[in-house]
Amino acid sequence: MKNQRLELTWVGKENRPKLEPRILLEDPALSYHAKHRVTDNDLFDNQLIQGDNLLALKALEAEFTGKVKCVFIDPPYNTGSAFTHYDDGLEHSIWLSMMRDRLDIIRRLLADDGSLWITIDDNEAHYLKVMCDEIFGRPNYVTSIVWEKDKGRRSDTVFSTSHDYILIYAKNSSVWGKTRNLLERTEGQISRYKNPDNDPRGPWLQGDNGTAKSSSEGSRFPVTLPSGRVVVPPPSRGWAFSRETLSIALTESRVYFGANGDGMPIIKRYLSDVQKGVVPRTWWPADEAGHNQEAKRDHLNKLLFGIDPFPTPKPERLLSRIMEIATNPGDLVLDSFAGSGTTGAVAQKMGRRWIMVELGEHAHTHIVPRLRKVIDGADAGGITRDVAWAGGGGFRYYRLAPSLLEQDRWGNWVINKAYNAEMLTEALCKLEGFTYAPSDTTYWKHGYSTERDFAYVTTATLTHEQLLQLSEEVGPEQTLLVLCPAFRGTGDYPNLTVKKIPKHVLHRCEWGHDDYSLRVENLPQMPVPEGHQFALAID
Repeated sequence: MKNQRLELTWVGKENRPKLEPRILLEDPALSYHAKHRVTDNDLFDNQLIQGDNLLALKALEAEFTGKVKCVFIDPPYNTGSAFTHYDDGLEHSIWLSMMRDRLDIIRRLLADDGSLWITIDDNEAHYLKVMCDEIFGRPNYVTSIVWEKDKGRRSDTVFSTSHDYILIYAKNSSVWGKTRNLLERTEGQISRYKNPDNDPRGPWLQGDNGTAKSSSEGSRFPVTLPSGRVVVPPPSRGWAFSRETLSIALTESRVYFGANGDGMPIIKRYLSDVQKGVVPRTWWPADEAGHNQEAKRDHLNKLLFGIDPFPTPKPERLLSRIMEIATNPGDLVLDSFAGSGTTGAVAQKMGRRWIMVELGEHAHTHIVPRLRKVIDGADAGGITRDVAWAGGGGFRYYRLAPSLLEQDRWGNWVINKAYNAEMLTEALCKLEGFTYAPSDTTYWKHGYSTERDFAYVTTATLTHEQLLQLSEEVGPEQTLLVLCPAFRGTGDYPNLTVKKIPKHVLHRCEWGHDDYSLRVENLPQMPVPEGHQFALAID
């Protein structure tokens, strides 16, 4: 079995979409910012994107590759249940293909010290893990959290489901393991440290103490207590500490023998000496990380009064714990299945930058009203009190631009009539891998790929004389990609690359495809041979 690789296969796995890198169009009417600064650390460059999340991830790729610190996604669980806000019941192979395409881009977006957190139930969790092992590399699997999402018990089922899983993957586990944060100690954990002898070094906890099963003669040495009594472990047992450890602790006055000096030795471990937090566990009870009903109450009573809430929203305490471990203030958090907007709300309150993507109309019916309350400081629910949130910051609301190309009445692909000159230039720069940055002084500098390589987009037909003049202006130290509908030049322009549009980009993408969502009605029918829906292959 050495060097063998486990791979999940399914019908249609080899089919990958040729995604169009769309541009984003802001809707100022739905963007929102606080009327004034609340703190010097207010964040205003957050993004809420309404549209297909696969196309949105592709749209983000050019600018944000390697820059996202934490991705949290709560995808449809593929349980067969029809939810109000999205259809959560896909054939397994289609669901896996849709998730694979999104995770491929997410991996590229993550920073080297970034991590991905996916909430999922056990209907698809195990298939999803094998697929993530393939995409991220099995060494970059961190762990699976078991989160208690429901404290109640149902009596109308064989087993009452009370948990979901959270799969965690790192972009680079060796880096992330050194940079991830510890959880802040709770009051209960701190209260375990006592100071019964008024030690000036502060509260302490028992370290290596008492006896343990042992067959070593060296662990059964006598210890003289301050009272003068000599104690030795009973037969078949030994001290839980070595003679050397006790000697050093005595020298440092770190041994406690009870109030009367006649108790068994206790080696102190001071609160001031231990690491500043606690290592996260893989079991997250509802009392610590919240539960669905808690989040639903927040939606009904404090956030979205009068708006139909989501059936299983994620509580803010859950997202807060994830961000506490995976991020620091100012880091960028991405959620491409935004739902009701919990990720953005928590990130805003915790001083993290955020990007959220949501396809449905609830991007503006649910998320915008919720975030406005957060920004105005009018959200009293969730983690508001825990982090002393008083409002501030803002976000911009974007929609995906329509496809760059559309078919005319004769079936020919032409530039979409919805595109003006600015949109066309930005879209073509993005498609060609150039940063869109129009110059105020040089008309042919619309974008750049390096300090000396530029792009120029025009809807005019260029003549030989115009191209020659353009070549002279660019000069021998720079290069220019020229994109135009047609040109008549036949000369040699060593510093220019001239391409016709749309012919030059015609076969790059799936033009006019606006919806790659997980909705069954939007997906192509794929024949699935009986008994061959999906399988594990070992090579």
